[in-house]
Amino acid sequence: MNSFGRIFRISIFGESHGSAVGILIDGCPAGLELCQRDFQEDLNRRKGGGEGETGRIESDLPYFESGLFKGRTTGAPILIRFTNEDIRSEHYKNFRQIPRPGHADFCAAKKFAGYQDPFGGGHFSGRLTLGLVAAGVIAKKAIEPVTATARLVEAGGDEDPSRAVKQAASCGDSVGGLIECEVLSVPVGLGEPFFDSVESLLSHMLFSIPAVKGVEFGSGFQSARMRGSECNDMLIDTAGHTATNHSGGINGGLTNGNPVRLRVAVKPTSSIARPQKTIHLETGEPAELKIEGRHDTCIALRMPVIVESAAAIVFADLLLQEQKLGRIVSS
Repeated sequence: MNSFGRIFRISIFGESHGSAVGILIDGCPAGLELCQRDFQEDLNRRKGGGEGETGRIESDLPYFESGLFKGRTTGAPILIRFTNEDIRSEHYKNFRQIPRPGHADFCAAKKFAGYQDPFGGGHFSGRLTLGLVAAGVIAKKAIEPVTATARLVEAGGDEDPSRAVKQAASCGDSVGGLIECEVLSVPVGLGEPFFDSVESLLSHMLFSIPAVKGVEFGSGFQSARMRGSECNDMLIDTAGHTATNHSGGINGGLTNGNPVRLRVAVKPTSSIARPQKTIHLETGEPAELKIEGRHDTCIALRMPVIVESAAAIVFADLLLQEQKLGRIVSS
């Protein structure tokens, strides 16, 4: 439901226009140095306000409710809360009766019998990824020297994201994007066969990010067009390094010692300025929807840091399962 992980376990909470959003992190080793400054860079990367990004500007200051003492983790659950301040709920008041195409409005209304919070997307909002980034900051520190980095490589099918975003914005539309992520210094043998394969766990986590519609590893779908002689990664040393990396650093569900490489497809933002056709849920009649408010032209612009965080969270859990993250002893 709202939790993920076996040992490094996270639980997300909040709504987009509620009083707060946040994350509960359990299983973090004791003794990890941590302060508010550690979070600022990644939280700023996720924050809106740039070209093609939402005009909603929040302070995004993390408040630590538990799990820290004298600047170090205690081994107890870490609760991090972010207050919601820049809220304009009036733009969402009609979405109970007139759901947005492509958004969760209709499905949520049916599942929760109309009791869901509709403002700003409620619990389905990308606003909740703030907690994922916060957990990712801790995970990144815990998994060192393993590193996770991601970047936006195209938007709207264009390798120049800025150009694609400007074109979409000029006609009141939106575009999606493609993000590449690489995890380095990964030891051999993380993961399990079948249901807890590294691909399964990463995909589970990545698909929890709103707007993610596709995940591939290594050559991914392109490998379906290759021959075995092309796709097989030739071993070049006893450490497991290979001449190519079509497998994306994973064989049989286990890490093989090469960089874990994956790509994430992000769909266009559902809330667009152009009028759209939908249906009025009370009358059953067709309706035209004109969405107001502050929305991203391309949500993928702000997602590389979220993808990094998701990957780091998964690897923190995998490393703890293999007992490769020892207890951090304070100096």
